[in-house]
Parts: sequence; C-alpha cells; structure tokens
Amino acid sequence: MLHVVLVEPEIPQNCGNIARTCAATGSSLHLVRPLGFDISQDAIRRNMKRCGLDYWHLVEVSDYENLEDLFRRHPEAASDLWLTTTKAPRSYVEANFTANSWLFFGKETAGLPEDLRMRWYDRCVRIPMRPDARSLNLANSVAVLTYEALRQQGFPGLDGTGEMAENA
Repeated sequence: MLHVVLVEPEIPQNCGNIARTCAATGSSLHLVRPLGFDISQDAIRRNMKRCGLDYWHLVEVSDYENLEDLFRRHPEAASDLWLTTTKAPRSYVEANFTANSWLFFGKETAGLPEDLRMRWYDRCVRIPMRPDARSLNLANSVAVLTYEALRQQGFPGLDGTGEMAENA
C-alpha cells in the first residue's frame, strides 16, 4: 500500500481533497501534528466532508503527535520514503517508487522541515515548474506523485477502463 504523509497540514480543504485521492487509489493517509484544523468526526463532517464527499469510509487515516512518533510506529517508512519539496535537486520522474513507498509532503506555507530534508537529501524530489512559480497546491502535488508512484507499479488494484470501454 502506498502511504501519503502530510507533515503539519494547515488547510482542511486540501486534506479533504487528498483524502479523496487516497480513497480513490487505495493509499493510506498519515497526518503529522500539529494540524491546522480539527480532525474529530464532527469537524470532518463540517470542514472536510465536501472535499472528501462520501469517500471517507474508503481511506485509512492515521495521525501522529510528530515525526518521531510516526517513525517510532512505522520504522519501515525510513527505508522507502520520498520527500516532495520545491528545494529538491531532482525531478520526481527520477524516483523509483515501490508499492510500499511513503510520500512526504510539507505544510502549505513552509514545506517540509529542513532537518528532515537534510537527513534524507538523496530522497528529495520536486515537481518541475517555471522558476518564477513558488509551488503547486498541496492537493495537486499529492495527486501528481501518488499517480506517478502507482503508474510505476502498473496501477495495482485500480480499474483502468470506464463504462465507455463496453461500447467500443
């Protein structure tokens, strides 16, 4: 299973959209605190339901007090992680994702912590864009990398055809 990790996400609508991507792809979602929003059931219904629509039952969501908590509970993450950052030395297309990769994304206003990026410098990748563009929206970035990782695996468990295929 592919793992999407949001480190200190701030915007509930982004999280809802990312949860929907995880639900549609069978990826798990990991939230590292502090969060910029409440993830109680009432708050999810109120703040993120529209973005995630009725997909919440399809996504496995875990939350952690901090990065140390995540790595303590999932030591395997350290052996197959990729950090997405605009500061990375290479494009995400150079990464070799596996079915169990952990894709890390930073908060909307500051990205991933520098110490994390320096610790795994060789695992930092970026999405190519114009030099005068600061970054993509977090939910879009997650979608780009999630689908690239799944493409490299042959889209395991995902349906590659729609109803139009029946009429062809």
